[in-house]
Amino acid sequence: MPEPDELIRRNETMIDEIKLLSGSCDSIKRREKQPRKEIIQLPGTQDVQDLDKTISHLEMELAAARAAQESLLNGTPLSEDLNFKVAESRGHSKYFMVIGINTAFSSRKRRDSIRNTWMPQGEKRKKLEEEKGIIVRFVIGHSAISGGIVDRAIEAEDKKHGDFMRLDHVEGYLELSGKTKTYFATALSQWDADFYIKVDDDVHVNIASLGHVLSKLIMKPRIYIGCMKSGPVLAGMYINEDVSLGSWLIGLDVEHIDDKRLCEGSYMCEMFVFLFCF
Repeated sequence: MPEPDELIRRNETMIDEIKLLSGSCDSIKRREKQPRKEIIQLPGTQDVQDLDKTISHLEMELAAARAAQESLLNGTPLSEDLNFKVAESRGHSKYFMVIGINTAFSSRKRRDSIRNTWMPQGEKRKKLEEEKGIIVRFVIGHSAISGGIVDRAIEAEDKKHGDFMRLDHVEGYLELSGKTKTYFATALSQWDADFYIKVDDDVHVNIASLGHVLSKLIMKPRIYIGCMKSGPVLAGMYINEDVSLGSWLIGLDVEHIDDKRLCEGSYMCEMFVFLFCF
């Protein structure tokens, strides 16, 4: 493994070279107004976006290398998941991932189980958001009679824990597809993240393992990741939101990635998860 000094010098050089290449786009555009004998092929929008993501990725590695060097000099221990300091290394409000946990009014015990296991609480959750760029929220709408007893119970629970994302959506089993669509739209409007994730409240997520999976895919734009399953379905409205989600993405310009690790009990605690990268 390269020494921190070597990694820092290498990444700084690569970042400078890529920024120089990216910056040349403006100079090319200025020069194209002048008569020239040869034809210059300008980089496309996707090329520029890929360069920007490459720069961000290298800056993230550079920040990790600098932190490693500082840790070695100061004699302080390194964090095991140092590579996941995405938000901190990017220098702006963009997050690494948003995890939405689909839940229902009657699932208080499931929520408490998650709070007692893999979902940090209080200052630890705040630290996860600020240092790692990872947002975790329970996702729920409202009852048909807004302000009813179940709505008040959720409000009291949210006041205590502060870990809900409330949707403008009427809860109901037959409305799961609509809830999923509303969740992704709401999450996208609230947080600028690399990945948007949907899980159910009967799933226990290994955040470290999930982070390792996603860190290797962060340079891929417009991807749809999950443990894909197939079989006969009925035409028309789909009650199962996972089927609806797949049908919505069939005609879109996205890359489908089938990762069986996302539904292995030994890896993700029997996790069925769908992830998007924009």
